[in-house]
Amino acid sequence: MRNRISSFSPIINRNSKILILGSIPGVKSLEKQQYYGHPQNKFWKIIFQLFKEEFTEDYEERVAVLKNHRIALWDVIDSCERKGSLDSEIKNEEANQIEELLENHPNITAIFCNGGKSYKSLQKLLGKNFRIPIYLLPSTSPLHTISFERKFEDWKKILDYL
Repeated sequence: MRNRISSFSPIINRNSKILILGSIPGVKSLEKQQYYGHPQNKFWKIIFQLFKEEFTEDYEERVAVLKNHRIALWDVIDSCERKGSLDSEIKNEEANQIEELLENHPNITAIFCNGGKSYKSLQKLLGKNFRIPIYLLPSTSPLHTISFERKFEDWKKILDYL
């Protein structure tokens, strides 16, 4: 039996320049009601290192760092059925209103997808030749086993748009 789960509201403000999209929160993130809540997910470590910010576990401070650096955060999938946290287990997905979000925030000049599932789902939703660039970044999930250093190098691409 699968459980229907839902994404969180976007983290965004009028100054946001880029949008980072995941697929949908995993079990730990849903329990904590926080984006990238699994302690082994490297998302927050990468963001803090990119901006040479002092790392914190405080979620409100993490969100403030994103906003201060003009980064919006959301998920491609609004809701789906999934057992566990694996993207490969996602079924019956319904998309978030990404186009509407972009129309309401015209300062966003690029989209970065955290992993293959968000990238594939977004391309299905928006098409391959969308009006702003869409980039695939390596997943920050602990299940994506390339080194932190390699993930960090690839994630530096977001700095070109800020």
